[in-house]
Amino acid sequence: MKRKEIIERKKAISEIIKCACAPDRDHFSSFSQFRHYEYNGHSFCLKSGCGDKLSSKLKHYIQNILKVNMERVYGSEWQAEEKTKRKEMVSPEARYIFVYETVDSDAYRMSETVGERGSQTVCASDKDTIVGFVHFRFTLEEEVPVLYVYELQLEPRVQGKGLGKFLMQLIELIACENRMSAVVLTVQKENFSALNFYTSKLR
Repeated sequence: MKRKEIIERKKAISEIIKCACAPDRDHFSSFSQFRHYEYNGHSFCLKSGCGDKLSSKLKHYIQNILKVNMERVYGSEWQAEEKTKRKEMVSPEARYIFVYETVDSDAYRMSETVGERGSQTVCASDKDTIVGFVHFRFTLEEEVPVLYVYELQLEPRVQGKGLGKFLMQLIELIACENRMSAVVLTVQKENFSALNFYTSKLR
């Protein structure tokens, strides 16, 4: 009986992860209020993505911001780590939330209304500038289903505006909706600003 219970539990966990990873799953659908963020005159919109569907422009952006934010932290190990991250970022399992700084928040609100009627449009203009992203996956960690945050990267000029906390709140909601047991991430010990963010600001 115990063996049967273990097998059934593994099947149930596998089904949870499979459902969460469904390619047509829109993780924003239940959290439309998180598609837009404003801070002190700055306006941002969020858009989802998948690792095996990234445009060349997005791939290039991810590589650049990782280099800017992480090369100093990894030091001499960065060259090898960068190769690993390049492979990770285009995996079919990789899920993304991209952050764009919008030039016209009123135009964004109009596009959001259209989106509720069936359009997938999130950002209002091609002039909107990408300023960061979250890369996450649904996976097993110590035999439990978790949402694993691979990267949370924001450009230095938009840090300190509450965006990181906003994104992590959304990540927790997505994890709960998809029946994950936890949100997991790894931080380098030398990355003092990230450690302070997770332990002090997010507690």
